[in-house]
Amino acid sequence: MRMFIAVLLSLVSSVVLADPCDVVVLHNPGKIEWPGGKQDVKQGHEFLTKVIAAGGRVQSVARVDLPMATSGSFAAPGNRKNQITLIWTVYDDSSSDPLDLIDPGKLYGSKRPAPDGIGKIYMGREISQVMGHLGANWLERPEREQEERTDLLVELMEVDPDDVIADIGSGSGYFTLRMAPRVPEGRAIGVDIQPEMNAILLENARKQGIENVETILGEIDDVKIPDNTVDVVLLVDAYHEFSNPWEMKRSMLKALKPGGRVVLVEYREEDPTVMILPHHKMSEKQARLEFESAGFRWITTHDELPQQHVLIFEKPMVQPTAG
Repeated sequence: MRMFIAVLLSLVSSVVLADPCDVVVLHNPGKIEWPGGKQDVKQGHEFLTKVIAAGGRVQSVARVDLPMATSGSFAAPGNRKNQITLIWTVYDDSSSDPLDLIDPGKLYGSKRPAPDGIGKIYMGREISQVMGHLGANWLERPEREQEERTDLLVELMEVDPDDVIADIGSGSGYFTLRMAPRVPEGRAIGVDIQPEMNAILLENARKQGIENVETILGEIDDVKIPDNTVDVVLLVDAYHEFSNPWEMKRSMLKALKPGGRVVLVEYREEDPTVMILPHHKMSEKQARLEFESAGFRWITTHDELPQQHVLIFEKPMVQPTAG
């Protein structure tokens, strides 16, 4: 932070009383060039959007008091290759995270749809088609545990008895109902955008006598979970189908408690022996790019499962606060 202040002082010609400023350090692999000099705040946010759209990753976000002119934004080179530091005066107290001000529409592109895609491009990846509720029987197939070692995945999650777990894209509740007994003092929440899937989940819970389960009807851009209420978000073979992945990740980040984890499970794109349609697989590199760009911190990747990665991300403990 001392380096940021020194750089800022060299840029600001007239030092005034300290103002609350947003400081975002980004990896800028696209080498998006700053227009030069002082820009207005809106231009600062537009630049941030361009860097994220080009594959930039957020390395830190902070709100600090700095001596800065009352309006404007600045950029300075970071201390590593392809790193840039953005600094601008806070002008909207409704948000304590500059990433909330990114224009999601500028993060997406389009192409002719592939047979298993929807033609919408996000960070170089075509989003896949969605499995409908008529595919519930495939999710519940008896051989799934042996084929995918779903029992091992449950162990890898390492949940505590009082955790609140949100299974996003829960479908028929295959994992929701396996996690619920692991959190007897907590809750397992199934979130799906298809009411038919939620109905199947609740009926399966009733048949199994599991009571600490609830469902939420999500939306394509919002998990509809209150802020800071969830310990673990589980995403099993679902994220690649999200039509609005940026908005969903930001929604999940808000739903998690500080220090809460995302457990992302996706079929390994790197492995040609995984016989899944191409757009229903994802590489570790792509998954990390997409989640780190949205403010998550990568913790580790497990490859013990026969066909899938298990990537663990964390919501940073220290979140930006109003200065």
